[in-house]
Amino acid sequence: MFSTDLLPKLIEKTLASINENESAITALDQEIGDGDHVVNLERGLNALFTERESFVGLDWASAYKKIGMTLMSKVGGASGSLFATLFLAMSKHAENGENFAESYVTGVEAMKLRGKSDAGEKTMLDVLIPVAEYLDSTTAENVPLTEILQTVKTVALEGMASTRDMVATKGRASFLGQRSLGVIDAGASSCQIMICAIVDTLLQALPA
Repeated sequence: MFSTDLLPKLIEKTLASINENESAITALDQEIGDGDHVVNLERGLNALFTERESFVGLDWASAYKKIGMTLMSKVGGASGSLFATLFLAMSKHAENGENFAESYVTGVEAMKLRGKSDAGEKTMLDVLIPVAEYLDSTTAENVPLTEILQTVKTVALEGMASTRDMVATKGRASFLGQRSLGVIDAGASSCQIMICAIVDTLLQALPA
């Protein structure tokens, strides 16, 4: 359905959405994290933005691999290695754009292993895992693509909001224990924002 020719626009819109929400995400990260999440994320997205035209015409496996290698070299902190792991694992599974759901599920599983984490621990996985589970559930069903994309936005938003009522068990926030309650995880927030930016761009690219 979608080719890698759309990647420059996807990268542009994702970077713009993170830039627009930079202050809000940083405030969350400063409250229970290290405070550098957005800085690291923007470093990776800016690197992808610089190279955005080089993705045009690649097959999806090559594109995912290039994204993963770029993020691995440019993004610091735990999020850099986790996002790199996501895309590198996806590249090993992808054959074409038609099996995105399977590739994404594989990538999220690789992230779980790399970070030794799972849903319910107040991390970005509380957004990424529910989205993976939803996409996996649609593979055997004849669900219209527009409906899938709209539901992905809802699932991501619900996953992000769920972290407010969790006690952090990973990262710097884990040292706060019960004091981490009541604050949304910055990684979950940024993932929700990026997923929604990607989905909105895909929806706009669908034929009328």
